[in-house]
Amino acid sequence: MRGRSQSSSTQTKRSSVAGAKPKRGERWTVAKAIGELKRHGNRRNVEGMARFGIRAERVLGVSKPKLDEIVRRIGKNHDLGLRLWESGIHDARLLGMLICEPDRVAAGLMERWVRDFDNWDVCDGTCCHLFVSARPAWQKAHEWANRKREFEKRAGFALVAYLAVHDKEAADDKFLAFLPIIERESWDDRNFVRKAVNWALRNIGKRNVRLNREALVCAERIREQNSRPARWIAGDALRELRSDAVQARLKRRGT
Repeated sequence: MRGRSQSSSTQTKRSSVAGAKPKRGERWTVAKAIGELKRHGNRRNVEGMARFGIRAERVLGVSKPKLDEIVRRIGKNHDLGLRLWESGIHDARLLGMLICEPDRVAAGLMERWVRDFDNWDVCDGTCCHLFVSARPAWQKAHEWANRKREFEKRAGFALVAYLAVHDKEAADDKFLAFLPIIERESWDDRNFVRKAVNWALRNIGKRNVRLNREALVCAERIREQNSRPARWIAGDALRELRSDAVQARLKRRGT
């Protein structure tokens, strides 16, 4: 996904502070964490985020470097992360999901949180840094891809896009089973949905030679739908997946 505000969460790779340990002797409460976020909030960042389509009811505008700094100081703290999410503050939700523990994320929590997604930043950040490593990730990806609400549906496809990168043990069949869903949902012209559908297709096609071949066939079928979103999804995916750079990378991998 191209173009992002520096105040938003990293989309394409996990946070470098994922394994951070808390600073010794520093005790954290919800009030203290939110106080730190408010101290580093920046109105210009809020305006910049809005230009990138990141809007929520309560946004402080904490920059990504400052957010990472606070995460390093706190370390993993699942219970605190849950309470920060419940605050409803955009920046606190980003902080909360970064300090939560994937091993403690169950399907019920994923379902509650996905209903709170109100912009691509919190959606993609939570899928990337937390949900992708949770046990129910594949189950929820399939469920959410069928949803009607924009950011719940986006979450299903974003999760598969991240699984294609981070789930190294997943068999090709899991991704092959998702290609018909991508094809089926390529009619959706909502900006944040069609981009996520395209994103999932491209990431599957960059995983290995076999999946590249099948993703290209899928993209050709999508193009035949001849709707505006389908033409865009297919055209963009075909350009990247057929590109010299992608083909050379797959050839070097020998897979």
